[in-house]
Amino acid sequence: MKFNDLNLENWKELDVNTDSLWLIKERDKSGKHKNIYHGNFIPQIPNQLIRRYTKEDETILEPFAGSGTTLFECEKLNRKYIGFDINDEMISYIKTNMQDNLLYKDFYIENCNSLDEIQVEANFQKAKEKFGINSVQFVLMHPPYMDIVKFTDKKEDLSHIDNIQEFVDKFKIVCQNSLKYLDKNRYFSIVIGDVYKNSEVLPLGFYVMDMIKRNFKVKLKGIIVKNIEGNRGKLGSGGIWRYRALSSDYYIFKHEYIFVFKKEF
Repeated sequence: MKFNDLNLENWKELDVNTDSLWLIKERDKSGKHKNIYHGNFIPQIPNQLIRRYTKEDETILEPFAGSGTTLFECEKLNRKYIGFDINDEMISYIKTNMQDNLLYKDFYIENCNSLDEIQVEANFQKAKEKFGINSVQFVLMHPPYMDIVKFTDKKEDLSHIDNIQEFVDKFKIVCQNSLKYLDKNRYFSIVIGDVYKNSEVLPLGFYVMDMIKRNFKVKLKGIIVKNIEGNRGKLGSGGIWRYRALSSDYYIFKHEYIFVFKKEF
């Protein structure tokens, strides 16, 4: 396994999950992790993926940095990090949170529209100069689920798109702008869920997976279904979501997909 530094001599003791179903009791709240951002994902996801698909001192690229979850894991796991996000407030929040560590400087994070090839190129060049690198070894993407939650007022923000085909087309551009910096035969992962609109499930995750397979030379290495038991948005007072589901014809969304791909171009 040249793409990680797991010690397989003690493989029975490793807490790296190799199952395709991840049932997680609650989000990790240690260190800098705070649940202050509606769209942030649980730290256990980047922690697992980073340890499985990278070595220490390698570089992770994240086109949707959010509130810094992946960066905080890179800090803990001794990986370099390049992160872009369109939300100015979150960029400021992350930079403030990183000021307390005088030893870890291996990160570059900046306000950037990942749909804009010129912006991405300019920022990646700055990161290259800072780190002395030419490429990255893992790309992690956790895009918004269309217009379920609007993160900014910017028209370029993917969270303003309410049409599934338009979303997939735009996300394809983000992938093009990001995956060209990933080394061949290395891995990238997309964390995404489905949406419920006009009284039916729209399988956004599978639309995205299909788009990747059709447009990029990759191998699909894993489809992981993640459920976090402590999802406060779905617990409700007195199980009100369960009551609403029983009195109607739908099921409660608690899952996300984690698609893992190997780049072959």
